[in-house]
Amino acid sequence: MTPDRETPGPDIAAREPAGRHLPVMLAEVLAALGPQAGETIVDGTFGAGGYTSAILAAGAEVVAIDRDETAIAAGEALVQATGGRLRLVNGRFGALDQHLADLGIAAVDGVVLDIGVSSMQLDQAERGFSFRNDGPLDMRMGQDGPSAADVVNRLDERDLARIFWVLGEEKRSNALARAIVADRDAEPFIRTRQLAGLAERVVGWGKRRHDDIHPATRAFQALRIFVNGELDELASALAAAEQVLKPGGRLVIVSFHSLEDRIVKRFFADRSRETAGGSRHAPETRVPDPTFRLIEKAAVIAGEAEVAGNPRARSAKLRAGIRTAAAARPIDLAELGVPAVAVLPKPTGAAC
Repeated sequence: MTPDRETPGPDIAAREPAGRHLPVMLAEVLAALGPQAGETIVDGTFGAGGYTSAILAAGAEVVAIDRDETAIAAGEALVQATGGRLRLVNGRFGALDQHLADLGIAAVDGVVLDIGVSSMQLDQAERGFSFRNDGPLDMRMGQDGPSAADVVNRLDERDLARIFWVLGEEKRSNALARAIVADRDAEPFIRTRQLAGLAERVVGWGKRRHDDIHPATRAFQALRIFVNGELDELASALAAAEQVLKPGGRLVIVSFHSLEDRIVKRFFADRSRETAGGSRHAPETRVPDPTFRLIEKAAVIAGEAEVAGNPRARSAKLRAGIRTAAAARPIDLAELGVPAVAVLPKPTGAAC
């Protein structure tokens, strides 16, 4: 898996002005989405509003969703500036069909999702996403439910190891989980630097210094995905988008590591398939009518110029499809490759 790394170092970070949050693959997203005046587009991951602003500039109306209340609050100025063409919703993009129903919208012309943690969240140490900046060990995008501190202080060693291995592909997952359990009784993990320091000690740098992947990268990624239920949320969003898109509507997904991209790839492969195999020994069999037609067979990646100016784009992959008139179908999480990991037990004593 390509880890979802933070901005790699001072040499690259210095090329990005402070407070500047660049939408990844904006030109490619707009080309796939094709927004036009009179259309309604869902931006399921509003963030700093980069995609939304460009879609509005093309003349379309936007329903923008974000589970982060701070992102929604920051977007109110854009709502006022666009004369009602933008509606903001504080909620999960996996429930985008329900959000649209609540607004009285039955179908839309496009859905775009930029999956993963935003640079704004990484920049805010108090949100607990960053292993480079000390802050509370939180990682909750919606700021509700159990935090990353709850996870590392309450799950048993086996479940922690599974999270680090399955959601982060951390090779030292067992050793890392064992060290967490050994240390947490004496001092619970409440700060990001505590966990990052332990990862530096247990995982070690090894060859990682040469490409500047911090030893805590994979563990932090795994915890963030688990805390926010990101893979299940993505699967729910794919199903919801299939439900709400009009025939001819476009679904555009930008992902940043292989777990996400694998789910999106499998979804589009299944939904665009017209026959099921076949060989000289057995004829091809019919499958349900395809619900999407692929715009490109392979993932689209960012160009060299964008990667040079926006390091977050280096691992981005874009996949897109056009909705057909076929009926939507239920989602099978196992077939999409959504892993089952652990369930966080209820606290038995004082909060961590």
